[in-house]
Amino acid sequence: MTRTPTLTPTPTSTSTTTATSPSAVEVEIRTLVARRTAALRAGDPDALVGAFAPGAVTFTLAPPLRNVGSSVHDPDGLRRWFGTFDGPVDYEVRELVVNADADLAFCHSLNRMSATPRGATEPFDLWFRSTLGLRRVDGTWRIVHQHDSTPFYMDGSFAAALDLTP
Repeated sequence: MTRTPTLTPTPTSTSTTTATSPSAVEVEIRTLVARRTAALRAGDPDALVGAFAPGAVTFTLAPPLRNVGSSVHDPDGLRRWFGTFDGPVDYEVRELVVNADADLAFCHSLNRMSATPRGATEPFDLWFRSTLGLRRVDGTWRIVHQHDSTPFYMDGSFAAALDLTP
């Protein structure tokens, strides 16, 4: 099933515009997020890494703790990751909030990813938090900072809270 990403701010949004009249800058950033969502669903690593600015840093769900330099811009790592699934990855962005001025922006959202690992019979469904820092580079919005995370239970187990949903 193909899902359309939910890209509207929540009523408590701190977006620089209202939900009914987004600025041109906000529309550009929401379009970038929607294109990345489509690229992830299509398994297109070149499009995914193409959104990053030179010098970008990422803090993704997978190790290591931080990605900088060539690892951020290398589509081969994503190709290998896509290859660990039987079929496509489903991806959804919810509650996207955009804060932007003319050349610098950040946004945050709750994202869902679902896929069937190779050899598994059932897909997993994972919700996580995502924050993007963006900068306009030569007239185009590019990602300079990506941080994805899952909360963990602070009950002594330190287990990832993979059962949470919005």
